[in-house]
Amino acid sequence: MSYEFSAEVWLHQGDAAWHFLTVPEEISDDIEERTSHLQRGFGSVRVRVRIGATTWATSVFPDTKRGAYILPVKKEVRRAEGIDDGTVTAVRLELVDV
Repeated sequence: MSYEFSAEVWLHQGDAAWHFLTVPEEISDDIEERTSHLQRGFGSVRVRVRIGATTWATSVFPDTKRGAYILPVKKEVRRAEGIDDGTVTAVRLELVDV
């Protein structure tokens, strides 16, 4: 199962400088429904992601404050694709275990 959407990259306000994007609510709801029996630590779900020409494996994590899953975007991806805090980018997200 895969999803395509656009979302804004944002910087986590905390001790570490992690960048994330928020998976749209309707997609997050669908992921929750499809993977409730497959979730791992912290409710994470394994995914493959493509932004631009860059593809990598990671996990999305539920964020109760946002009411959606969040996707970490590592530095190598941000550098390769020229994205930073505030950049709106197209994303292809594929569920691994479904």
